[in-house]
Amino acid sequence: MRILIADDHGIVRQGLKSLIEHQSDMEVIAEAEDGRVAVELAKELRPDVVVMDISMPSLNGMEATRLILQDNEDTKVIALSMHSDKHIVMEALEAGASAYVLKSYLFDELIRALEKVAQDECYLSPRITNVVIGDYVRKTKRIESGEKPKLTSRERQVLQLVAEGKTIKEIALILHISSKTADANRRQIMSKLNMSSIAELTKYAVREGLTSLEF
Repeated sequence: MRILIADDHGIVRQGLKSLIEHQSDMEVIAEAEDGRVAVELAKELRPDVVVMDISMPSLNGMEATRLILQDNEDTKVIALSMHSDKHIVMEALEAGASAYVLKSYLFDELIRALEKVAQDECYLSPRITNVVIGDYVRKTKRIESGEKPKLTSRERQVLQLVAEGKTIKEIALILHISSKTADANRRQIMSKLNMSSIAELTKYAVREGLTSLEF
C-alpha cells in the first residue's frame, strides 16, 4: 500500500511515517505540509491512500480531498481531525473521505483505518460512530429552515484564504486566477452568506471547519 501523508506539523508526519513503515505491506511515498502540496503530489504519484489532516493552511483537507478524488477516484482518503463535531465529520465524508480518525486516538486507530480502506470499507473512530453513522449510512441531507447556503469549491477555497488574512492579490496568485475574479468570488461569498465584513467571514470559516487559524 502506497501512502501519502498530509499534515502541516512535521513532528506528526514523522510519527505517522514511523508507525506506518513498521507495517510490512505499507510504504510512505511522500509527505505534504499543506493541502495544495498534497493535491499536486497525489496527482503526480497516484498513492493508494492519502492520510489527510483536515485543518491545514492555504487549502484545508476537505477541499484537498475533493480535488484529489476528482482527479483519481481510486485513491482513498483517511481524514484526521481534532474535531468530533457532527457537521465537520459529515462534511469530510461528503467530500469523499473513506475514514475519519480523531487525532486524540490517532496512533491507536490509524493502522486499523488503513486496513479497512484497503479492503474498500469505511472506518470511523469509535468515539464518533454513534453520533454520525445513521446519517452516513442513509446519506440523508440535512434540510432545515436555517440551512447554510451552498458554496462552491472555489468559493470555499477563497473563503479559507480570506479568513487566513490573504489579500485579493495573494488569493489570485495562489489560485491562479485574476484579481478581478478573486474579488468577485469574495463578493459572491458575502452575498450568499449575507455578511458584510471580513471578521464575520473569518468566524464563519472557523465555525465550519474550513480553517482553525492555529497552524
